[in-house]
Amino acid sequence: MAAARSSHRFRHSKLSVLILALATVVAAARAQLSPTFYASSCPAALVTIKTAVRAALVLDRRMGASLLRLHFHDCFVQGCDASVLLDDTGNFTGEKSAGPNAGSLRGFGVIDTIKALLEALCPRTVSCADILAVAARDSVVALGGPSWTVQLGRRDSTTASLSTANTDLPSPASSLSTLLAAFARKGLSSTDMVALSGAHTAGQAQCQNYQARIYNDANINAAFAASLRAGCPAGGGGGANAPLDASTPNAFDNAYYGDLVAQQGLLHSDQELFNGGSTDGLVRSYAASSARFSSDFAAAMVKMGGIGVITGSSGEVRRNCRRVN
Repeated sequence: MAAARSSHRFRHSKLSVLILALATVVAAARAQLSPTFYASSCPAALVTIKTAVRAALVLDRRMGASLLRLHFHDCFVQGCDASVLLDDTGNFTGEKSAGPNAGSLRGFGVIDTIKALLEALCPRTVSCADILAVAARDSVVALGGPSWTVQLGRRDSTTASLSTANTDLPSPASSLSTLLAAFARKGLSSTDMVALSGAHTAGQAQCQNYQARIYNDANINAAFAASLRAGCPAGGGGGANAPLDASTPNAFDNAYYGDLVAQQGLLHSDQELFNGGSTDGLVRSYAASSARFSSDFAAAMVKMGGIGVITGSSGEVRRNCRRVN
């Protein structure tokens, strides 16, 4: 018995050392990022990205939400390393065909355009991972939301993970406990999770992702559910997209949280944030204070942008974001 306890303590000690070592590596990687990373090597990088993002939003206002989502889906799988951008090849399967991504991720062409511009200006200098991070910030600002200082210096991965994309990206059917756990695994707090969910103040969702909610959930405004059923039949596939925030679908504001208080969250996972659980108070706070939401969202985006980053001599700077060099 004593030997068993000793063995357990040894294993626990080894686990603690491994966790501490991992935390040290993550902290060191984040410390290597800097907002002035391209000040000398590519001084026009940030204005080039901003100009291209704004041009894309003139053509398609919804693209702002799509570029923001692209950054999120990148960071939650292997970290913010542009793995989500890699195309499948004959001997490589990337993340684009994963359940949460297939047929719904948008904005790849915009990233291609930005990369081509930057390669002409500063060849093999600005990473695709940094382009995603800056484009997400510039999209939020263009939609009327808050700004934040993007830390730069990420490098691009040479791998991707279809399986991790299928397991680590939260589902529209997620419960509150599942959401909290998924974000905690990435080092993000419950406040970060609720604030980052506010990205759903812009953009749209496909019928298949809210179909079960509008027919089966009890915690939904009856008139709201009825208004969506005509465009999203219960019987099968197809159906229309619907705005995640019906009141101001093309603006980045705090209206999403007011929707939740009114039981008008489009996705089951949205309404879980305000359903008698531990995050109700924060939702009410964000609904009442645009300033608090903006501040917490910006802070959470900086934190998320540091997940699993590759820096220094690791990885590479891809010349084409869709394939490794």
